[in-house]
Amino acid sequence: MRREDLAHLLRAAARIANDGDILVVGSQAILGSLPEEELPSAAWMSDEADLAFRDEVVGEEKADLVDGAIGELSQFHETYGYYAQGVDLTTAKLPSGWQDRLVAFDREDASPARAWCLDKHDLVISKLVAMREKDLVFATALLDAGLVDLDTLRARAGELDTVPAAVKRRVRDWLDAWARRRNG
Repeated sequence: MRREDLAHLLRAAARIANDGDILVVGSQAILGSLPEEELPSAAWMSDEADLAFRDEVVGEEKADLVDGAIGELSQFHETYGYYAQGVDLTTAKLPSGWQDRLVAFDREDASPARAWCLDKHDLVISKLVAMREKDLVFATALLDAGLVDLDTLRARAGELDTVPAAVKRRVRDWLDAWARRRNG
């Protein structure tokens, strides 16, 4: 997905939900920090953007509207080749303080959306908590390209206050293993 595609999704989602205060929480949040030209292809090739409405902490009324209109297998998806998945703010497990590090997706073509994207380090940590194969590919691609800082990721892993200690340990172990492979 390119930045203009994300802007298109945000614009559509804001109109569908009658709410422009949107948070991009999935992998495409990286497009708030870096343009696709600076990213490894594994970081921006997804055809899906996870969108949450900032006032919808739990519950998915607006998210359901977005899924129905521009979600997977919708006419929108068929027409444009990309889609939005409506989620709520509990979807991503994030380090404490993440709200203070949000990155504005500041594009006029996203209006009426006033979108915010996860900071790239918070995003990688959320991917490492999920620990699906696609999440590991994403995290590895950003680390290998030098686009995220290992020490910052280690510090943010320690700030995962809402996940069990075993999950925090698994994230730290994965980061340590990546560092060993990189230095080995």
